[in-house]
Amino acid sequence: MVLQGETIYRGAPDECEDCGTKLELQVLSTCGYYVGTQCQCGPFSRETGYYATREEAEQVLNGIALGERENLR
Repeated sequence: MVLQGETIYRGAPDECEDCGTKLELQVLSTCGYYVGTQCQCGPFSRETGYYATREEAEQVLNGIALGERENLR
């Protein structure tokens, strides 16, 4: 369950409060690929679940840009 304000989609700031960087959705990777945000301070948010390939996560990111939100947390 995602709390209100925990992700950008749920009301988190779209700018890092520490460094002032505008946070843009992008494909990131740790133990899989996901759509999230990061700045010079490090990872900021994870907006989706994990995907096995970068291509899957990029498809989700492209869908988000088109207004499809069903894959957001």
